[in-house]
Formats: sequence, structure tokens, C-alpha cells
Amino acid sequence: MSKGALFIISGPSGTGKGTVCSELIRQGNVFLSVSATTRDRRLNEVDGETYHFLTKTEFEKLIADGEMLEWASYNGNYYGTPKAAVEKTLAEGRNVILEIEPQGAFIVKEKMPEATLIFILPPSMKVLRERLVTRGRETDEQIKERLDAAAWELEQAAKYNYIVENDDLAECVDEISAIMTSVVNMKNKVYKLFDELGKEV
Repeated sequence: MSKGALFIISGPSGTGKGTVCSELIRQGNVFLSVSATTRDRRLNEVDGETYHFLTKTEFEKLIADGEMLEWASYNGNYYGTPKAAVEKTLAEGRNVILEIEPQGAFIVKEKMPEATLIFILPPSMKVLRERLVTRGRETDEQIKERLDAAAWELEQAAKYNYIVENDDLAECVDEISAIMTSVVNMKNKVYKLFDELGKEV
């Protein structure tokens, strides 16, 4: 059985990464890796679905045991990607999406070079700011911090395998879905050729 393909999706806060990923999951054979965090669970968040909510001690043990693909600390809390679930799902032949920031994306790419990196762009910084304001989750100061962070994140876009603009959600999802299908088809072709040679990838 062929291994699944790993896709990493990044983009500034407000580009609609979460919505895009939800649509991709709804459409087909792809699994969204659930990140882990030590921050408090918010109203309506579900442990194991929104995040794996861990204590600081539990998270630090996973780091020490080498069980995190990538991790970082923001505002006193840890965030990261548990390795076991990703590796198990890929081994089962299912494709996996990681929705993570560029720092984590590059760490995972170093560990798993076969990963495909996809960066989602906003149509403009004006639209990005409007989206952040409209969702009503942040203060003006936090929105400024998001936009400042976006400047650095946009600089990293050129390091990704693909860049897709999210101006129209359906078109963005279709474009990313087509990229994923193409990558999976090519990977399967490679696996088939190696099978013919009697070798393993």
C-alpha cells in the first residue's frame, strides 16, 4: 500500500486557512492533523477535535521524548504537532494536512522532505485587515500584531512549493484540491515504478 501524502498549509491569520482546510476535509480522502496546545480551552472547543489540550508537563514530556514534529511557544503557551498520529495516518495510505505557521512548516519540511508546502495569500492587506476586524475576536492592538506578523509570513511565501490566493473561497479550495490531486497522482506513479523495480520508497 502506498503511503499517504503530507501537505502543509500556511498563511497569515485572517486568510481563511481554517475554512479552506475544513472544505478540503469535507471533500475527500484527507485527514487534518489536530495540533496540541497548553492554552485554556475556549467555549465550544472540543478536546481532540479543535486541539489536543495538554498540561505543560504533558507537552514538555512529548518534546523530551521526541514525539513532536514541531512546536513553539506563544504568549506563555505551547503549540505543536504530535508526530505519532501523522505518521500512523500516512502509513495507512491517507493524506494529511497540517495547518501550521511558517516556522513549524520549515521544521517539518526538514524532517519530512516529501511534504508539499502550500501558502495561502489574502487578496490585499486591506482585505486581510477587514477580515480580522469582522471576525471580532481581537482588540485593535492584537489586530496590529497580527498584521505585523503577516508581513514576515508573506516574506516566507516564496519558500513554499505553491502559492494560492484566497479571494474567492470556492476557487481557492478548487485550486488547492487540484494541486493535492496532482501531487498524490505523481507520488503514486513513483511508488508504482519502485514496485516494478522491487524496491521500497
